[in-house]
This record gives sequence, structure tokens and C-alpha cells, in this order.
Amino acid sequence: MIRGDVTLASPLSLYSIPVVWCTTFYPGSMKFMLIDKTIGYNNVQPRANLARASDHKNIPPKLAAKLQRMEGAHQASSITYLSVKIVANIAGLDNAFLNKMSLAYIAARILYNQIYIHQEKPSTSWIRYASEAQSTILCILISEWL
Repeated sequence: MIRGDVTLASPLSLYSIPVVWCTTFYPGSMKFMLIDKTIGYNNVQPRANLARASDHKNIPPKLAAKLQRMEGAHQASSITYLSVKIVANIAGLDNAFLNKMSLAYIAARILYNQIYIHQEKPSTSWIRYASEAQSTILCILISEWL
């Protein structure tokens, strides 16, 4: 437990792990809510919902494509970050450095998800790729300090 003043040098980076998990999880939750609102979510066969929504006559093609992008953003997990973050903390890297990297990674993942979900053109897909590369580079930067 942290007592006293919380500063950038406080050991906070491990708290980023559940936040990063949420950035991976929320696109899937958004997909669930959208499917449930439009055609009803089938919890007996949850993996069939995306195909069912994509083929449904009342779902416009743009919305079906958005649902597929939500699934893609959900599947882009952050296991590399989680592994690097745990090892970096065990190795005793500087807390301020790890906290800054954690905030940068969280921002990069949120940006990635938003771009992925809302992009509709091939030209904007490259921006998504750049935000994914940014989060990967942050993991590499952390691992370089190990």
C-alpha cells in the first residue's frame, strides 16, 4: 500500500496492468452491447454473434464492418506489455521511467482502439498501424532497460 504523497517516482506501474486489460476488453464489450441492442446477443453461442450480425438483413453493411473492427481491436491483446511490465518491476527499474512508459502505453492503446473502431478507409488504416507500432516500440524501450 502506498502511504504519503503519490508522485511520479511512486511505484505505480503495476496498477497499469488492469487498466491495459480494460483497453483490450472494452472494444469487445462495445461489440456485445451493439449486437444486443440491434439483434439480441446469443449467449449460448457467443462466438457466432459476429457472423450472425454481419449476415443479418437489418444490420447495415457499415455497422457490420464496425462490429468486425471492434472484434479486431478486442483481439489485439497486450500480452507483451504485461510480460515486460512484470519483468521490469521485478528487475527494479526506475519507477518514474516505468510510470511514464505505462501512461504512454495506455494512451497508445486507447488511440489504437479508437482508430481501429472508427476507421473506414485504407488511408486511415495506416494511422492504426502507426499507433500499434508506437505501443510495440514502448515495450521495446522498456525491455532495453532490463
